[in-house]
Amino acid sequence: MSYTKGQTWGALKKAWKAYKIAKVQNDKAKMTEYAKRIRTLQEELGVTKARFPELGLQ
Repeated sequence: MSYTKGQTWGALKKAWKAYKIAKVQNDKAKMTEYAKRIRTLQEELGVTKARFPELGLQ
């Protein structure tokens, strides 16, 4: 299934929000899950992928 750019940007924004919440809660498993989703969405959009060195994602 293909999404519009707007839908992908919206998903990216939600993923960042969820990542930040997980970070506040110190939930490493959820942080990793959202970090991977963020990077996948960024790749789809053709933007620079975020780095998460604390999670081992460069």
